[in-house]
Amino acid sequence: MIQNYIRIFIYHIKNNKLFSILNVLGLSIGIAGLIFAILYWNDEHSYDDWNPNKENVFLVANQMDPKTFWASSSAPIGSAIKNVSPEVDSYCYVNGNYDDEIIHFNGKKVQSDKVLVAQKSFFDFFPYQFIEGNAKTGLADSNSICLSENLAAQLFGNETALGKKIVLKDQIMIVRGVYKLDKKSIVNPSCVVNFMDSKIKNTIQQWGNFQFVLLLKLKNPADAVLVTKSLSKIYYDNMTAPRAKFQGLTPEEFIKKFGEVKPHLEPLSSIRLHTKTGGLVEVNGNYQLLLIFVGLSILILILSIVNYVNSATANAIKRAKEIGVRKVIGASKANIVQQFIFETTIILLFSILISLVIVEISIPYYNVFLEKTLVLKGGQFYLQLAVIFIIIVLAAGILPAVYVSNFEVLKVLRGNFMRSKNGVWLRNGMLIFQFAVAAFFIVGSYIVNEQIDYMNSKELGFNGNQVLNISYRNIYGEKITDEMRFKKYTSIKNQLLHIKGVKQVAGGGFVMGNGAKSVISYHHKDINIDGNNVPVDFGLLEMMKIKLVKGRYLQPEYSQDTINSMLINETALKLLNEKDPIGKKINWDGKEVIIVGVVKDFDIGNPGEAIPPLSIFHFKSIPWFNSLVNNIYVTADPKTMQQTIASIENVWTKKIDSDYPFEYDFVDKEYKRSYSAYVKQKNLFSLLNIIVVVIALIGLFALASYSIERRMKEIAIRKTLGAETMILLKELCKQYILFSIVGFFIALFPVYYLLNKWLENFAYRISISISPFIIGFTVLLVLTLSVVLSRAYQATKGDVLKYLKYE
Repeated sequence: MIQNYIRIFIYHIKNNKLFSILNVLGLSIGIAGLIFAILYWNDEHSYDDWNPNKENVFLVANQMDPKTFWASSSAPIGSAIKNVSPEVDSYCYVNGNYDDEIIHFNGKKVQSDKVLVAQKSFFDFFPYQFIEGNAKTGLADSNSICLSENLAAQLFGNETALGKKIVLKDQIMIVRGVYKLDKKSIVNPSCVVNFMDSKIKNTIQQWGNFQFVLLLKLKNPADAVLVTKSLSKIYYDNMTAPRAKFQGLTPEEFIKKFGEVKPHLEPLSSIRLHTKTGGLVEVNGNYQLLLIFVGLSILILILSIVNYVNSATANAIKRAKEIGVRKVIGASKANIVQQFIFETTIILLFSILISLVIVEISIPYYNVFLEKTLVLKGGQFYLQLAVIFIIIVLAAGILPAVYVSNFEVLKVLRGNFMRSKNGVWLRNGMLIFQFAVAAFFIVGSYIVNEQIDYMNSKELGFNGNQVLNISYRNIYGEKITDEMRFKKYTSIKNQLLHIKGVKQVAGGGFVMGNGAKSVISYHHKDINIDGNNVPVDFGLLEMMKIKLVKGRYLQPEYSQDTINSMLINETALKLLNEKDPIGKKINWDGKEVIIVGVVKDFDIGNPGEAIPPLSIFHFKSIPWFNSLVNNIYVTADPKTMQQTIASIENVWTKKIDSDYPFEYDFVDKEYKRSYSAYVKQKNLFSLLNIIVVVIALIGLFALASYSIERRMKEIAIRKTLGAETMILLKELCKQYILFSIVGFFIALFPVYYLLNKWLENFAYRISISISPFIIGFTVLLVLTLSVVLSRAYQATKGDVLKYLKYE
């Protein structure tokens, strides 16, 4: 029986080569898209899935206002919550960022940009497998360091690392352990040091200093609500109540005017994709992009299946006599269903093989697009592929098989089945669905492109063209003072200014597109503002062409500008509710400062977010701001830019920082990368739009070909009676034009609703106008007519006698 099925299958493949190829190609593209989505889905959900503590470990996320969540916590909260909440098993502080450091060993220097400062309990929270030493003693004291297997190999080769002495941050460290870094996590350090205890000791009484990331391990995950209540009470007793008393207010009045810190607990298993904060040291996953990709990939696969079903049911009419004869000689409905499901299975196997080839060829480009290293392997992936295979066989095979098995024998054998309307409603309905999906993608792609173009053309409030941003490694250490940092920066600035071609040099504690590094609330009258701190050197705002609205810039001629002067932006001015803020005194973290100027709003952070209120200081006016200056901005003569950069690099590597490679970027290019995630969504939508249109056109071509072939005798008779070609073309095309119109109107609400939800991600967004819909409808209609007219025109030029002499 199987052998008979194969012979029949090969016979029909030979007689329908073009449509068989189109069916396989359509399914292959749809399956390949879903495979890409599955690989992305699996990778994102693999973060910390290996960790046995994933449900018991929680990140303390602090809500500072309705829109702002911080991953950082104040130093005293860890021991406080452990003392008052028996539900907490242990806690661990880690730095919110990796350190980029040089590790020295016997004259060898190895750079590591993933040095993590943490407490000794770190490996209890993230139990990486140790190949030397053990997790319990790995971070015993501040002189202990644990290395990843790869970093240990770079330093020591094949030698044992345990017990060896290395130098990090001018401090001798003893290697207490080596661990495997072979699993994905929100914390993937190349080495871990226990400098955290001394940092916490220095800030143990600073309740308002939200500097470190706090992780809690609970005995029972269900107790998260109780622990959150305990955290709220601790913040109330140690922050809200004392501050209210200092202001001469009741706690309730203070909360009403200035708000309060509201803690939340986020389980480790959900932080990668669902955190409300900036997350931990690794980059957060893009859950929205993941959902968009998976959802659209499933939609494209459904479109491919619909294409196949439409083509299969239309093609089945040509096989009506075969089915009729088989029924007469004793074949049951079950036999016919089995045969057609068998044929679908063979076609699907070919489609999956081709889709795997497509994925294997395309995956390097896909990895560049997502900045990942995905591969086609893993038991989970092959199991998912098997499930997809079964689902598609059932979805694409059963409906055509049942449709064919229900052919009426008498109608078939009389020869009038070709004129039957049987199944037309189903094919037409699926064709309308194809038009609706194509319209959704065409209109949606246009709207996404409009929004990204709007972001590109939006006034940024600054001009970073031809401005260099040099990455500057500030100096750290227990014996390093803020005055020493300032002197080093001043020395570097003077050296750079003596280089030929350099016009201006100014340091800053921020990167355009990445936002400010610290936020501190300040008070004026009854108004509280969470200001994003922007430490700058004299001339930096002018260098970036950030315009003044009122007052003046910070200037070296005014001595108070390095003591207590402050600039704000327009957003802060609106919140301040002062018509003339110049000269007004405010309370900034307990210090009295004077507003000397207001600058126009400029995009310092993510361009998709609203511009925050900014507090702009000269970095010398707040001593600890010196530690935030990690960028030096330089303008140079554009005509000799490359020579100037080469000269800067030469001076930098020889006199300033010989250990680290010279790294720079242009501010405007750096800023554009800050919204690369949105550009990726645009590129993804555009790519999927092309795929959908191609699949829809394949389906339309196949169905139009079958439909026109059924009407060839009618066309031949009309031509014999004198019908003109234009009349025939109009008659053959009108139903497809009607279907495209119906499909377009079906797509209107979904595309408007979903794209409007997507646009809510942007503080500055376009309004959806009627133009995308007009353009989308025009494109859909043109594509439809181009396919149908080309096929219909071929039909009208066919040999009339061939069809009239039939029967």
